[in-house]
Amino acid sequence: MSYHPYDPRMAYDPERRLTDGDVQELKPEGWWGDDGKIARDFAFDSYQAGVDFAVRVAALAEEQNHHPDILIRYRRVRLTFFTHTVGGVTLLDIEGARAVNDLWAGVTGA
Repeated sequence: MSYHPYDPRMAYDPERRLTDGDVQELKPEGWWGDDGKIARDFAFDSYQAGVDFAVRVAALAEEQNHHPDILIRYRRVRLTFFTHTVGGVTLLDIEGARAVNDLWAGVTGA
């Protein structure tokens, strides 16, 4: 799902760096961070389940052509979104985080 709120300061540019206030207002549930990066940890019952989720996130990122950093630590996966070219969080990152939340809901049934 694409999320593009109207904001005249953004001039409809999804690749423009968001302010910390914008990030705090727009970041989806479960994510933390500021105008530099947003992140979320996901917990699993096994290492393999975490790896499987990371692979699904990678496929989603390929579809969106916007890729989070993925860190796998035993039964936890941490995803971090930021746009390297602007040195911070953009609407592309917010959209990626929302898509991951949708994926997580499908995995957990929540």
